[in-house]
Amino acid sequence: MPNRHHPTAAAITAPAGASLRRAALVCLSVLALAGCAQPWQQYQPGADASTVIARLGPPRETYDLPDGGKRLMWPTQPMGETTTAADINAAGKIINMRQVLQPNEFYRAEIGKWTRGDVLVNFGRPVETSYFPLMRREVWTYRYLEDNVWYMMYNFYFDDQGILRLTQKTPDPLHDPDRRNLF
Repeated sequence: MPNRHHPTAAAITAPAGASLRRAALVCLSVLALAGCAQPWQQYQPGADASTVIARLGPPRETYDLPDGGKRLMWPTQPMGETTTAADINAAGKIINMRQVLQPNEFYRAEIGKWTRGDVLVNFGRPVETSYFPLMRREVWTYRYLEDNVWYMMYNFYFDDQGILRLTQKTPDPLHDPDRRNLF
């Protein structure tokens, strides 16, 4: 009769086998997620800008930065929700790389201080521009994905002098099944 205080060999190996299988699944999951790393997550500061261009192709937009560097952008607009931006110093090295169409980037915009040029350099060309004559506001709109779940539009409202006066986020009608047939 087995001793209740000492497990048998079969009892020891079964959980160890299960632990090994669990560890293998975790490793596979990590590898699968690593394969899904976004372009802006694959480069380190200090790397040469040519490595980014070799991988992503020529940037669709390029802007001068105040320190003599450049901001290179690879937008997926008009139908996509991301814009990969790489800040490159004057020596051609990556300063940082990130996805700029996201709330923490949008919320940096300063009402009353930013201009159309600031929005352009930070987010690239808008997916859509409109003018509301009664408000006397030009609106630039960017498509983005909030929290990797909600398809949204972020709007920047400029006065006639090109100063940012208001921002607004709204659901993206492109992905709203109740509104798809309106456009």
